[in-house]
Amino acid sequence: MAAHNARQNPVVDNAIQKVQQGEQTFRFDTFGDQAFWGDTLKLHQAIEGAGLGGVGPGVSPKTALAVGLKVDVDALPSDLVQKIQKGRVNLDDPAVTLALLKLNAVLGVTGFFNSSGTLQSVGIQCALCHSTVDNSMPALCGGQITPNPGTGCIGHRLDGWANRDLNVGAIVALAPDLSAFADLLGTTQPTVRKVLNSWGPGKFDAELALDGKAFNPQQISDGVVTGTNVSGASLIPPAFGLGGVNLHTWIGWGSVPHWNAFVANLEMHGKGRFFDPRLNDAAQFPIAAAHGFGDLPHINPDDDLITSKLAALQLYQLSIPAPNPTVPFDKAAAARGDELFSGKAGCNNCHAEPLWTEPGWNLHTASEVCIDSFQADRGPDHRYRTSPIGALSTHFKGGFYHDGRFPNLNAVVDHYNTCMKLGLSESEKSDLIQYLLSLKF
Repeated sequence: MAAHNARQNPVVDNAIQKVQQGEQTFRFDTFGDQAFWGDTLKLHQAIEGAGLGGVGPGVSPKTALAVGLKVDVDALPSDLVQKIQKGRVNLDDPAVTLALLKLNAVLGVTGFFNSSGTLQSVGIQCALCHSTVDNSMPALCGGQITPNPGTGCIGHRLDGWANRDLNVGAIVALAPDLSAFADLLGTTQPTVRKVLNSWGPGKFDAELALDGKAFNPQQISDGVVTGTNVSGASLIPPAFGLGGVNLHTWIGWGSVPHWNAFVANLEMHGKGRFFDPRLNDAAQFPIAAAHGFGDLPHINPDDDLITSKLAALQLYQLSIPAPNPTVPFDKAAAARGDELFSGKAGCNNCHAEPLWTEPGWNLHTASEVCIDSFQADRGPDHRYRTSPIGALSTHFKGGFYHDGRFPNLNAVVDHYNTCMKLGLSESEKSDLIQYLLSLKF
């Protein structure tokens, strides 16, 4: 038995080490992207404000919380937490934001400081979009924002949760110099800011820098036009519950490590190597093809700050425990809904338990799910992914489907009842919703 355990330990020890490395990468690694967000866009100057050597009014803690940034209470000294709780910290002062950055307490954001204490640059991490904090200190939101249910503004980290409060576009729009984006998209900085500010909380447009399509000209659900010139941004998805899931993202770009490499290189603007020849299709991805995004210039391995970290990052993401349901549900109704899910409603045909998506190539055409193909056509397969639906209550805010077109689960069930001609009664729809609220990975 001892020999058997000895043979097994190296595997377990290696897994533990990789998960720990992946956690560090997920939470704290900028992949060198401060060269873009700070040196190029000069976002750090907007954070500082003119009073501290930057530009504009600066970003106070209240402003930061209002745009969905989160503070890790475990990174704060206990005396500072007490002062914040007692209202003895000026949350209107950008200097306090800089102090929080020095403590590495702002999720997903790292400040780089000069010896004088002023901000030199700023970088971002995976945790910016795919982590939030719990609501253990609810009073500290200060009325700046109504956070996604089950989350707060200052609290303990919740890795893997989608930050549906985060207004990525508004944050990027603060940058003094958006000429890099304007030049890439072939437009003006005011136009770039208009597009960024159209996204809203909890959304990001990963394809904008590939195809330049900022707005969906006609949003259609069940044959009805439900919006025109709708922002092309998609909801930030959770980063948990991905074990056994083949294709990642709303439109199935690839597996978890593919998307991590894609985002780290092309979206975060880190320093690494990326290859995806599908981006060479100038008809579908004119901007990506013109700028060689499908085959980034080869980089000296010593200068590559991304590739060596992908394995551990993937293992960490697959190891993040998915939360149990965070809202109450009617157990008896959920049991009836379970029968409907696998029976009359046919949900299990695509949302196969326990992955809650299909094992294999989990994609469908727009016509199969009765919506327009705008977002699907921005991906290489022109299809939508069957999204895993466990722990739905962790990301209620922003709605459902890739663009949040359905405001709640009632609207989702009504959509499928119409699309699939299910003939569900009102009581059956109610039971099905209770079952959906109960799902976990």
